[in-house]
Amino acid sequence: MPIKIYNSLTHKKEEFIPLNPPKVNIYTCGVTVYDECHIGHARSLYVFDCLRRYLQYRGFKVNFVRNITDIEDKIINRAKELKIGWKELVDKYINRYYEDLEALGIERADFEPRATENIPEMIKYIEGLINKGYAYVTETGVYFKVRKFKDYGKLSGQSIEQMLTGVRKEPDESKKDPLDFALWKIAKPDEPYWESAFGRGRPGWHIECSVMSQKFLKTETLDIHAGGRDLIFPHHENEIAQAEALTDKPFAKYWLHHGLLTINSQKMAKSMGNFVTVKDFVAKYKNADLLKLFFLSAHYSHPIDYTEEKIEEARQALERILILRDKIERKATDQQLVSGSKKFNEIEEIKNKFIEAMDDDFNAPQGLASIFELVNITNKNIDDPEFIFEAKVLLYNLADRLGLNLSRYVIVKAEVIELRVSSGDVSVRTESDIDSLIEKRNKARKNKDFAISDKIRKELEEKGVILEDTKEGTIWRRKI
Repeated sequence: MPIKIYNSLTHKKEEFIPLNPPKVNIYTCGVTVYDECHIGHARSLYVFDCLRRYLQYRGFKVNFVRNITDIEDKIINRAKELKIGWKELVDKYINRYYEDLEALGIERADFEPRATENIPEMIKYIEGLINKGYAYVTETGVYFKVRKFKDYGKLSGQSIEQMLTGVRKEPDESKKDPLDFALWKIAKPDEPYWESAFGRGRPGWHIECSVMSQKFLKTETLDIHAGGRDLIFPHHENEIAQAEALTDKPFAKYWLHHGLLTINSQKMAKSMGNFVTVKDFVAKYKNADLLKLFFLSAHYSHPIDYTEEKIEEARQALERILILRDKIERKATDQQLVSGSKKFNEIEEIKNKFIEAMDDDFNAPQGLASIFELVNITNKNIDDPEFIFEAKVLLYNLADRLGLNLSRYVIVKAEVIELRVSSGDVSVRTESDIDSLIEKRNKARKNKDFAISDKIRKELEEKGVILEDTKEGTIWRRKI
């Protein structure tokens, strides 16, 4: 079955056929490093990490580039606001960005080029546009002639008249047309700059992505260019204009855009007090997979609204998966599992459903539904060692395709825990103390002293320890 992708350029689903299979060249717009990454950034990072993982699962060799914008007006203004050097600001937030990637369990791209490390190539690119008559030099910088590029607007679907209505009016009388955008900005006296034939300055934001995508993917036409829906106009529209004006070739075959994130139906903003950074989320919930499962509740292309209630739903979903994982791991300890001597139609069907869902424009919510179907059917066959072996392999495999690391969180036991439970004379500080309480509870149940039994269960649950009575006896796990 072929993979189908909704192409923002053509506004329809198309069969995915890369230019040089099995190689796939993907570029996504990365972060501008002037502040902490927030959960909106996390969605973008996660969505395209899943895209790469799934294409690799389907046998493609993915070359993945995600840039870092480390020079831009926002960076310069923030550095002035904090009264520190712009390089110090950039270095600080690049380090924070990589810390967030690690906390989220998201892999780095094959290349994560910084804009400031590729300025000579940007200058050469701009010179090429000037020589072809697509750009002009003024006292404030170099600008792209939007009206000269006949296909301008083909991605956003806007006419020149519509763009003029919404275009930001810049106080720059040297521009020949309000629509023209900056390729190079002449630096003010207190701003960082690089030398060029058109004056000391820095590149415009849009030129960075056109140059770095083609340089690091070693192609003039990308297979996939991806980013947030808010970047379609003007950023991606301008990237297309620059690249295709210079090369006379399509810039990207497929354009993918993810929907935007709101918080309690409002746009995220520090001024509104609803700005959630990746670090804030991980510090609060201690589990980045909760955020991923929240993202999986909606198709990547749709908007998504963050609420505490939805994170609780994600917690319950993750707990269901991890409870099964723990049951399987216990069975693996209790009995020798045989290795794939038997194939089970139910498991094959679930795998096929997952592939069918993901082949349909990376429908990860439906893919996740396949995992829960696997959870249900495995629970029904939990005493069949051959079945649970096959289920275990598939569970870990499918979870990994969705970036869920089931080995990352241990909930059955912890080496040391700090609890205080008042039942009897047992002071609970370690897992052996919990085992002692379980033994005390078992004796109470045997003596039909259900008041003591229920009290121990309740007090442990209040402290984050969940008891589960099984055929093999009572086990415990940490609450997620």
